[in-house]
Amino acid sequence: MTGISANELKTKGVLAIQTALEQQTEAVISVRGKDRFVVMNLTHYQYLRECELTAALVESNEDMAAGRYVKESAEAHLARLERME
Repeated sequence: MTGISANELKTKGVLAIQTALEQQTEAVISVRGKDRFVVMNLTHYQYLRECELTAALVESNEDMAAGRYVKESAEAHLARLERME
C-alpha cells in the first residue's frame, strides 16, 4: 500500500493523494511516522460498501434459514431491548 505522510499532504494537498492512487487502490496517511488513515477513490469505496452489504445479506439469509430470528411487534422489540440493558 502506498504511503503519504501528513507533511506531504500539507505541502502537496490532493495531488499527493491522486499520485498515490494512480499506483494502488488505497493509500495510507501517516502522522508522525504512524499509519493513521486510509484514503481511496470513491469507486473503490462504493465497491467495498457493496461487498459489506452483500456479506450482511448473506449472513441474514443464513440466520433466517437456521431459525435465528424473532418475529415481534415494534413495541415488543423495544421492551425486549430494555430488558437486555
